Parts: sequence; C-alpha cells; structure tokens
Amino acid sequence: MSESDDEASGEDYLFKVVVIGDSAVGKSNLLSRYARNEFNPHSKATIGVEFQTQSLEIDGKEVKAQIWDTAGQERFRAVTSAYYRGAVGALLVYDISRRTTFDSIARWLDELNTHCDTTVARILVGNKCDLEHIRDVPVEEGKALAEAEGLFFMETSALDSTNVVQAFEMVIREIYRNVSRKALNSNSYKAQLSVNRVSLDREVDGSSNKQSSGCCSR
Repeated sequence: MSESDDEASGEDYLFKVVVIGDSAVGKSNLLSRYARNEFNPHSKATIGVEFQTQSLEIDGKEVKAQIWDTAGQERFRAVTSAYYRGAVGALLVYDISRRTTFDSIARWLDELNTHCDTTVARILVGNKCDLEHIRDVPVEEGKALAEAEGLFFMETSALDSTNVVQAFEMVIREIYRNVSRKALNSNSYKAQLSVNRVSLDREVDGSSNKQSSGCCSR
C-alpha cells in the first residue's frame, strides 16, 4: 500500500480534521485560537471553507493536521459530502449557554456517520465554558452524551484558551493511534514481521532456547 510505504519512509502524516456544529458556537474562534492563538470577539460567519494546518510531534514523527472549518455553511445546510471527504477526525461543537446547539449534536453525528466511511476520531466539545453564569447545558449531560456515543469529551473556551489545545491534540493523537493500529494489522506489515521472524530464527543457536520478553505491548 503506497500510503503505508510513504509513512515507513519517514514522510509526514497528514490528517484531515473537520470542525462541525451549529452556527455561532465558536468553531472559527476555536480554530484561530489553536492555530494562531488569536480570538476575535466580533468574528462574522463567512461563506466557504477555511482550513489551517498545524504540526505536532508524536513518537518522533511529524504529524500534520489540516483542520477544516465550515465557516458559516451550516446556516444554509450546505455542508456537503465534499467537506467530509477524507476526514479522519472531527470536533463536534456546541455552546454550553445554548441548549439548541447541544440538541443539534445528534444531527451532526448522523451527518458525519453518513459521509465518512473510515474510522473517525471524534470529540464532543462544549465551548464557551467561560459563560458559566448563563450555562444551559450541565457538564454531566455533555459527558453522558459523549459516553453514549463513544466520543471523547471536553469543555473549552476559545476566549480564555481553556482546553483548546488539549481538545485538538486529543483528536490528532487518537487519529495517529488509529492509523498506527491499522498499519500494525495490515497484511504487508504482518508479512514483514514474518520475514523478520524467519531471519531471526535462523540466527538463533539451536541449543539456546531464548524467548522474547512480551513487554511494551502498547
């Protein structure tokens, strides 16, 4: 598989991550806070798709995430399959001070599941946790939904940076783990292991019955 070959040769990993949720939940500010450490209190919804690319080092490899923001499309229900194509990670965002945005998460999950045919690392993000005084969605409800749907969960604030980096990096690291597991289970990888095992067996003296220690099963 060419993708595995690229990874084996030390090429960068490039993962597509989408940020979805109702309009005005703070998706664009979450992305700008993560990518540029900026926050615009007067940001307006724009039409089109915007994305930022961020790099992260995992296990000594450079992992790049291309993070896509719907940029206002959700207002017009124009989020199409092209937006989701190739996505391997997703942040589903709601505003903790507006219950309607939380109620919409089920629809966004359905859309994600409809358009993505690969394993997608998903996190439910309750944004604007700085608005505790007008909270409309209890933390427990967010956690319960995430648990029921098999999602990671985190509350964030793009305004004061709370958990923003952690939320994005949790998804990126999970994508990397998913890809690593696939590589480990691929036929080409298993074949390579088999070849290595044969050559090692031939080198071992017949009288010495050494066993490999089964440590480090990460």
